[in-house]
Amino acid sequence: MPKHAANTYSLVADIGGTNTRVALAEGKTIRPDTIRRYRNRDFPGLESVIRQYVADEDGVDARAACVAVAGPVRDGKASMTNLDWTIDKDTLARATGSETVAILNDLQAQGHALGHLAPQNVRAILNGAEAGEHAAKLVIGVGTGFNAAPVYDTEHGRLVTPSESGHANLPIRTEQELRLCQFVSSAHGFPAIEDVLSGRGLERVYAFLGQEANDPREASAADIMDACAAGTDDRSAEAARIFTRILGTVAGNLSLVQLPFGGVFLAGGVARAFAPHLQSFGFGEAFRDKGRFAGFMGNFSVSVIEDDYAALTGSAAHLSAILAAT
Repeated sequence: MPKHAANTYSLVADIGGTNTRVALAEGKTIRPDTIRRYRNRDFPGLESVIRQYVADEDGVDARAACVAVAGPVRDGKASMTNLDWTIDKDTLARATGSETVAILNDLQAQGHALGHLAPQNVRAILNGAEAGEHAAKLVIGVGTGFNAAPVYDTEHGRLVTPSESGHANLPIRTEQELRLCQFVSSAHGFPAIEDVLSGRGLERVYAFLGQEANDPREASAADIMDACAAGTDDRSAEAARIFTRILGTVAGNLSLVQLPFGGVFLAGGVARAFAPHLQSFGFGEAFRDKGRFAGFMGNFSVSVIEDDYAALTGSAAHLSAILAAT
């Protein structure tokens, strides 16, 4: 007897630069017992990963499939930022045998997850004003890279538009931030937001402080955050403060562009690591430091998504909406 009933579950996947996580969903709900992780380097492409997963789940026959990818999606085809894979709807349909397929940017998937996450997995950082059910929201991803996606709940369903916000210019508010931009530019040619607001960006901020002190040292993002938590390294704490204030500035800028009265939601591994420190390191002050619009910024609440499988949930919710409309 098959392990799973045919044409019952949706297959969803979250494709990062290093690993791909795959699971089955029943409607909008992920089945935790079906979540599997695969190392991308062990496979030549997505189709091989999906076929392995289908075999591992006893030849499951999924009714629909959706993948979330860390890279831009255009005309049903995804370009991975840090992975040389071809990901398109034909490949996904062939691998899963599903007639209904979809491809999302990973931040789009996070946006589709809003409202479907357990309350204990959403940590409040800043309070905002009351908002209607159709108020716009904003998801900001801070992890291996940086990106943002606005979320609109319309009478025709949810729309989450893609972007590549991490490659815009890094904002400059202070002399120190100008020197940081120059430090990043000398190494990479262009001071993009992602060059600072990411895991490797935090490492660059730490290296920049070493150059400023004429005492160069390197440290991994994980080690920097561990030292912050333990209070054992002043340079790590200063790097985290600079990172946090720039994150607040950028999140505030994006909020003025998108007007997310329904809330700003920070996602990604780096955002989760910083969550306990955002307030003490000045995120709120930097977020609301907008001159005569400082009071207006109080309209926007800010939270951190602490569910590591939110992109899978969002992919399932997106598929559920598609299936309901057909």
